[in-house]
Amino acid sequence: MKRLIYLATSNSGKLRDFAGAAAVYGIELDALPGFASLPLVEESGVTFDANARLKAEAYSRHAPEQHAIVLADDSGLEVDALGGAPGVASARYAAMATDPGFTANSGDAENNARLLRELATTPEAERTARFVCVIAAARAGQILATFRGEAPGRILTAPRGTRGFGYDPLFYSVRLKKTFAELSPEEKAAVSHRGLALARFLDWSRSI
Repeated sequence: MKRLIYLATSNSGKLRDFAGAAAVYGIELDALPGFASLPLVEESGVTFDANARLKAEAYSRHAPEQHAIVLADDSGLEVDALGGAPGVASARYAAMATDPGFTANSGDAENNARLLRELATTPEAERTARFVCVIAAARAGQILATFRGEAPGRILTAPRGTRGFGYDPLFYSVRLKKTFAELSPEEKAAVSHRGLALARFLDWSRSI
């Protein structure tokens, strides 16, 4: 039986990242059919793992095939000088500056601008950070496993690059000497938090 794997997201940047990482392994991942019309799952968890589980469990109930595996992720940026912020609030970081209870996403430019303001007086050596991604795999409402990936780097004082999304233009990979927004899809898949988490899922999936 052909294994069916869907992604539960409408974020085009995430879809590109996951598709690029999967392509390295010769695997095609599809967006969950009808995802845009499904009720949004409240990301009420305080960890990436908790939110990924909430989404995967709920959205996997809507897969068109009962045996299909549905992947959902929660991911974000942790900055050491900010005590791990923005963390699970990465997508709404700008809006939360004035409304801590805000739940909708902010624009990338606004989030990046707040991050730069918060780090304005932080020396380069102390601007260390990491991207974190947790993928939860579920089938028919049951969590099968979770997979974590981390990508270390540091935050620049100005954006560089036109690829990627989110905080990618500010996130500098010391290993590659480029920001994530300067990487090709293949380069990014090899070092990104999503690529690493997906690789762990793919390794696990061969055994089931």
